[in-house]
Amino acid sequence: MKKLLSVVALGALMSSPALSADVKVGSVAGVTGPIAELVAPILAGRNLAADHVNAAGGLLDGNRLVMIQADSQCDAKAAVDAASKVVNVDRVVAIVGASCSGATSGMAQAVTIPAGIASVSDTSTAPSITDLDDNGRVFRTVPSDAYQGATLAQYAYDLGFRRLAVTYANDDYNAGFAAVFAATFPELGGTITASQAHEPAKPSYRAEVATLASAGDAEALALFAYYGGSGITIIRNSLEAGLFSRFLGGDAMVDQSVIDRIGADTLRGNIWLTQPISEEDSVSHMAFADAFAARGNDPQAPFAAHGYDATFVVALAIEKAGSTDSAAIAKALTQINDPDGEIINAGEWAKAKAAIAAGKAINYEGATGSVDFDANGDVPGSYGISTVGGKGTWQVAPIH
Repeated sequence: MKKLLSVVALGALMSSPALSADVKVGSVAGVTGPIAELVAPILAGRNLAADHVNAAGGLLDGNRLVMIQADSQCDAKAAVDAASKVVNVDRVVAIVGASCSGATSGMAQAVTIPAGIASVSDTSTAPSITDLDDNGRVFRTVPSDAYQGATLAQYAYDLGFRRLAVTYANDDYNAGFAAVFAATFPELGGTITASQAHEPAKPSYRAEVATLASAGDAEALALFAYYGGSGITIIRNSLEAGLFSRFLGGDAMVDQSVIDRIGADTLRGNIWLTQPISEEDSVSHMAFADAFAARGNDPQAPFAAHGYDATFVVALAIEKAGSTDSAAIAKALTQINDPDGEIINAGEWAKAKAAIAAGKAINYEGATGSVDFDANGDVPGSYGISTVGGKGTWQVAPIH
């Protein structure tokens, strides 16, 4: 089945029909900044979804889906500038992105919500996004850290940790993630010996690490940071000073550069990172994984499948709306997961297009699993734990 799906997908791409016009969608992402390496496969996932749409008939009356890329730099101000450009100059009808929660919040509040443009983020997990006064314009294909923080706390407790120090970068994503973790761990019976915010991109965190270590006999450091912002430096400073040797954290630390710069032997058995994962045994995920791998990409790259789904659901919403009207697209995003509708898997654009044309309800089962937006534009999700494997790379296992 997997081979058949990938052959069909690749065959469709090779025989892509000529399309009549362009429908522009913004692709706002942290192309540069502290998670640049993490973003590259996410963009590849987005572009794969757009290619699947264009290869199987395009949007509406054969229009080509064009992703207009803009760099949000994992920064709120840069995201505002990027969104302003794609909305006001390129005239996009919707946006996929941004990367990083602070960037998404800034972009949404300053640009997309006032403009009435729907945005679907594939990486922004801060709980605060749930509470945005967005008039039904902000969505995400990745679950909130309200779940991930609790999941990491439970996992840490199950590992046997009872006393943990916490440090977090002073931004929306990391502060929100840390707050949920720090509230949940004591409820399970653990103790937070110290909790401290830090500013990203400093050359050294030796003083901060020393303060955390002196506050109590912590068994490990729970580190909430972007790997390229402060995460790697804090781990290095902790190890060099002999203050912390074991670390817990989240998806923003899952990058190969962490292992390469700290050392696989040093981190193996000493670091545990949660990350959202896909339902890898589903037909939909296997179709995505085969097509993504055929392009030389790693289907397990964090958020790559979420990037695919974010783009595909925007395309489905445009098709469902029957127009490029922004308000209609936003409304249609809530209508593509009817539990009684015809199931649409990743890559099945021709099937989706035909069903919508026939007036049928559809139910998109994405590359990540169910993309069933609730009233706040949030989705459910599953998590895995990333550890350093024998080959010196991250290995991910589901958390049950």
